[in-house]
Amino acid sequence: MYSLLLVLFLSHGGACQREPSSRQDLHPLLQKMAEEIIEGSYLNALLDLTLFERAVMETHLEQYLYQPQKLLEDLRATDAQQFHTAMKCLLEDKWGHLDLEDIVINLGDIRAEALRSPGVNRSLFLITLERCFQVLNALECVEVLGRVLRGSSGSFLQPDITDRLPQDLHEDAFKNLSAVFRDLYDQTSAHTQRALYSWMTGILRTPFNVTDGSVSWVSAEKLWILGRYMVHLSFEEIMNISPIEIGLFISYDNATKQLDMVYDVTPELAQAFLERIRSSSFDMRNISTIHRQGRPWALPIFGLRAGKTAQLVKFLANEHEELGLLVCFYDGLELLDATLAQVLLHQMLKCSRLRGFQAGIQKLKGNLLNIATENQTLNETLGSLSDAVVGLTSTQLESLTSEAVHSAISTLNQVTGWGRSQIIILSAKYLAQEKVLSFYNISQMGVLLAGVGTQAFYGMDHKDLWQVLRSPLSQDMSDLSPVQQQGVLSKLMEAEDAASGIVEVPGALFKEVSLYDLWKESRFNATVLKEKELRRSQALFLYELLEKTTDRPEELLSAGQLVKGVQCSHIDAMSARVFLALFQDFENNFSLLSPDQVNCLAWKYWEVSRSTMPPFLLATLPSRFLASVPPSRCVRFLISLGKRHLDTLVLDSDKRSLVIRKVQQCLDGVIADEYTVDIVGHLLCHLPATFIERGISPRAWATALHGLRSCTALSSEQKAAVRVRLLEQWGPPQNWTAETTKDLAPFLAFFSGDELHTVATKFPEILQQTASKMVGMLLPKEFLWAVFESVRNSSNESPSFDPTFGCHGVVTPSSDDIFKLAEANACWDPEVLLCMEEDTFIRDVELLGAVKGFSRPQLVALKEKAIQVWDLPSSWKEHHIVSLGRIALSLSESELEQLDLSSIDTVASLGLQTEWTPGQGAVELQAKSILQAFLEDSGYGIQDLKSFHLVGLGPTLCAMDPTEIPLIKTSEFRAVVARIGTLLCSTPVLAGFKKKAEVVFGRPTEWTSSILQELGTIAAGVSKAELRMLDKELMPHFHPSAIKCLPGEVFKELSTEQIASLGPQNAAFVTHSQRLQLSSAQLRSLQRALDGAKTHSWQTEPLSSSPTWLASTGSPTGWFLHRSHLRDEGEPTSQALWLGCPLLLLMAKS
Repeated sequence: MYSLLLVLFLSHGGACQREPSSRQDLHPLLQKMAEEIIEGSYLNALLDLTLFERAVMETHLEQYLYQPQKLLEDLRATDAQQFHTAMKCLLEDKWGHLDLEDIVINLGDIRAEALRSPGVNRSLFLITLERCFQVLNALECVEVLGRVLRGSSGSFLQPDITDRLPQDLHEDAFKNLSAVFRDLYDQTSAHTQRALYSWMTGILRTPFNVTDGSVSWVSAEKLWILGRYMVHLSFEEIMNISPIEIGLFISYDNATKQLDMVYDVTPELAQAFLERIRSSSFDMRNISTIHRQGRPWALPIFGLRAGKTAQLVKFLANEHEELGLLVCFYDGLELLDATLAQVLLHQMLKCSRLRGFQAGIQKLKGNLLNIATENQTLNETLGSLSDAVVGLTSTQLESLTSEAVHSAISTLNQVTGWGRSQIIILSAKYLAQEKVLSFYNISQMGVLLAGVGTQAFYGMDHKDLWQVLRSPLSQDMSDLSPVQQQGVLSKLMEAEDAASGIVEVPGALFKEVSLYDLWKESRFNATVLKEKELRRSQALFLYELLEKTTDRPEELLSAGQLVKGVQCSHIDAMSARVFLALFQDFENNFSLLSPDQVNCLAWKYWEVSRSTMPPFLLATLPSRFLASVPPSRCVRFLISLGKRHLDTLVLDSDKRSLVIRKVQQCLDGVIADEYTVDIVGHLLCHLPATFIERGISPRAWATALHGLRSCTALSSEQKAAVRVRLLEQWGPPQNWTAETTKDLAPFLAFFSGDELHTVATKFPEILQQTASKMVGMLLPKEFLWAVFESVRNSSNESPSFDPTFGCHGVVTPSSDDIFKLAEANACWDPEVLLCMEEDTFIRDVELLGAVKGFSRPQLVALKEKAIQVWDLPSSWKEHHIVSLGRIALSLSESELEQLDLSSIDTVASLGLQTEWTPGQGAVELQAKSILQAFLEDSGYGIQDLKSFHLVGLGPTLCAMDPTEIPLIKTSEFRAVVARIGTLLCSTPVLAGFKKKAEVVFGRPTEWTSSILQELGTIAAGVSKAELRMLDKELMPHFHPSAIKCLPGEVFKELSTEQIASLGPQNAAFVTHSQRLQLSSAQLRSLQRALDGAKTHSWQTEPLSSSPTWLASTGSPTGWFLHRSHLRDEGEPTSQALWLGCPLLLLMAKS
């Protein structure tokens, strides 16, 4: 075996073993072995041969990871037998391990990891297309393609792929490959979808047998094979489908499932399919009855012709069958009665899945709702209207009786899409007859639970509350607002045995438990914390607590979010063996780690095993470490860093620029091909505009564009560069096809007003669909105006005949317009908004209140409209106020004082708006008005406030007089310190809260890391002297927002040691005004913190010192285990991805 492997690797892989600078012909281990043989030390020579085998295998496999093109070249060079072996390795799971006497190779893990590597996947994909169908049977090749494509996120499927697909596949292979393409439909571009459709239909069209005189090639089976691709059939092809074939297709067991997934069907095509279904019939001579889902389907139904719509719907109702998403475009309303309308409404539950056309669907539901309630009251039909009930206005909901809501609760509690104001109305109706909330009430409410008032939760018996929390209903607690959650916790904590029950507080609610309450519980263990959400302050305390009870840190690191509490001191204290064994746990929870924790991990890894260090960690170390990365390590550095999101890994923009410069250096200024795009990964989003415009080759551009779609924070320069490339590729919008426009949809906001005007004229529906996906985003005015123009041009609204001054002749917004426009509603003139129909305003006020781009004049106009419709603010109810959203920002101080703010939930809804009217003192005046109105309307004094009141008051607490803060009960304050610590109050108010916090946590010199994190911005209320006295080890545990809130004259009191210890995260939050007050020595310390310098060696480590790379003495990989060094279970495996198939290929070659 040894001689065989020696010859094998010398002949095939010897070249890649030599270092470029080496002048020797043999690997050092082989030289040593030869010398030992000459000396007669045969045992030593044998051991060296074993080490050489391992090194050669690992180096060879590593080469495939970092140079996947080499894999493609080698596979192209193999003979048929070798290629067959490599493909079999991909297909067969039975080869779990390869045992080479004293070396065991884990082939199963190698294969699994290889198929997660984009570059390796791409090579396997290309070689499969090139060679597989000539060597293996077609079914096996299709299986390989399926495995590779499903690991590629669809990026490998470009329009030109069809040129390489075989045209002569036999039936089973064709069906299987079509199934793969169906599964990847949503991940492929519109151009690729069209190309794959053409390939599929090219095979399906010929030959075909016409059995009924039809001229259509489309049969029932071919429709089933097409699956999602059936929406690419033309209108004429659909209308030519044989009635027998369409009837047979509908009878298939999986037809409904297939029709449930045609998310991109258009109204025209859907109605064409419906027309063919109506006119379908079966040949009764051959088939009498088809059984579907265990029930007989009587075939005469397919004898229905156009005009027999009602019979078809009635049949579908009786048999509980559905037309899938086609029902969303039903057009036979004139033949429906109330019962059939209700049936259709039930079948339209799924219509929200459609991409686009939602305004038309809402209109259809509204029409069906009117038919369904003909000759009956809304109270009588409420439970049979399905999710169309979300279209009921607040006026209609208020007219319902409590009894009607009770009767319909099993429907109402499952409906999605409710507005917040609707939930409040329905919850109040349901609970109108209940004096106290009970477990039974809550168990019936479902989604309506979010409308229950906080005071009602607080009024519950704590035993009923515990019953809720110990039942599956606890999952609904995550849908409650913070004030509601605090109302629940407040009640629980008042019980005598409250402390012992804290461990039972479920997942999402646990994060609201105060640090003070955690101190009282001693029964915590890693197991009970696994499913709980933790604030960082909770995690810091709990990790410190539990670390003392176990000598197995892996138990703590695997306990859900407890990893948030790991401090640098914990990491530093780990031995090299323990750290390396646990690193995978850190990496598995990477999204939970702070930049400071990642920086500490990087330093530890550098100290204990720099040769095997995951390269992305270098980005968090001082920039000199990054600069020291040699060209030979560039590829692995890019692959590792490209898997991370750089903006969360490196917060400082200057350092991020240095990282990107290193990336460009490693790329040598160009992305040459698709393989390089695979390597770069998420780094695409950070490449400068000049690189995007000139550094990405045409060959790589299509794949790069697929990656750029996921970039959410491109700069204006980057967007401009993308636009230039797109215009170069596709020409001006006048030349675009529908497929081009769909594929460019994520980038449409990058284009100019004139270019978007063309898109709005040619493809208004695509533009509107794109805008509907951007709700809540601040978009360019040019884009919004293009959307506005496209909607207004297609609107059928007539000028208003409203005699109100200024409104006569004005074309006002309709509900359809408002729904389609989304953020583009910001383009309405204030005068037009004021002239809106009252019914339209009532129906759409929540949509309008969610628009981010409204100016103050527009908000004032909408407020005036609210006064017109609802009367003066003094008469508004809670659901009115909640529905206003951002419109509430325009309320003046006197108007705010008129509101009924006796409910803390109403106050909390106002507090959600963080951007009150700009102007000198306006924000404070509005906040004071809200605070004062709540105290007056509720009858509470500051000393009476409960913890949930403090949470609900939110930002209005910042309007308190600092002298009033001591009046807050300590028992209530300590329960919500973390919530108050999220407020960005003035320095005097924060100082007042800090004094209150001292009553709970002691003086600042007594604060721990968990306390400092719990305090949040409250910690910014410390005095100069108190700040100077804080231990430098606490500096990373300031909340970043607290750093921002420290006044410059206070922040400058920090010592150079304290500033250097801030850590990269807090250092990144230091403001410009704070920097201006720092000395040159303090600025140098700040730069060290930004750079990720090690805090405990900040004085001794010179900035100019260069890191030293250690040569690897052996691969860290876990794929190769030597029998004499079988690892403990906890020992680490390599972070690299190794490919095992070429190893088998090479073995076959021998």
